Amino acid sequence: MKLFAIFGDPVAHSRSPLMHNNVFKNLHYKACYTRIHLKDEAMLRDTFFNLGLSGANVTVPHKEAAYRACDEVRGFAKKVGVVNTLINENGKLIGYNTDADGFMYAIKEFEPLTNVLVLGAGGTSKALASRLLHNGMHVSVLNRSASRLSFFEEIGCKCYSWETFKVGHYDLVVNTTSAGLKDEELPVPKEMIDTILNHTHFVADAIYGKITPFLALAKEKNIPFKDGSQMLLGQGVLAHELFTKNAFKQEDIHAYMQKSFEL
Repeated sequence: MKLFAIFGDPVAHSRSPLMHNNVFKNLHYKACYTRIHLKDEAMLRDTFFNLGLSGANVTVPHKEAAYRACDEVRGFAKKVGVVNTLINENGKLIGYNTDADGFMYAIKEFEPLTNVLVLGAGGTSKALASRLLHNGMHVSVLNRSASRLSFFEEIGCKCYSWETFKVGHYDLVVNTTSAGLKDEELPVPKEMIDTILNHTHFVADAIYGKITPFLALAKEKNIPFKDGSQMLLGQGVLAHELFTKNAFKQEDIHAYMQKSFEL
């Protein structure tokens, strides 16, 4: 019986165990997936190996710490310095990032998109901004302070702190901050978010399973929006392929994972 888990703080809300366990059960794969509430990011690697995990997902706020904990990082994660999927490969910790592809899957129906504003400058923001740029979009990043914006400046994003922000016209505004996850906060001050939403066509939030204050405001303004459920599904399918070494068809993983949202 293989053991998988998700690391996060908080993590009790995570649907990942339900998603992955439903696939394991229906495809008769001997494995179990659980949650691990990890407060100290420095303990991620030791906890992973002490529990004998075969693989894991990583959610906020540990995705950049997961990158640092790896023996080897592959694919897109190498470019952005952010890991959300871990694999135990013969005693070595291998890191991947499936967030970006999961997000592109989630926003397909909003396409075509040209101008995107990303709120926040953490690990999820790095992955999404990099992939959006790669797909030929113009990306702006807005963060509370300028101190975390150097990565985004280097890859070619327009960058703003709350003090320097000048609103533009956006096809999509994405919240990658934790605002609204375990509180009723907005990702930026109310007056600023009002102005931003008055200049966009679509809205998305990386948080799933609830209408955050950010999404509630978009709803009030009749702006089409999505929470992070489809992003979660998209990245989950890709992570599951890594967990099971491509033992199953992607469409079968997708079908059973999608079904878990009805449970």
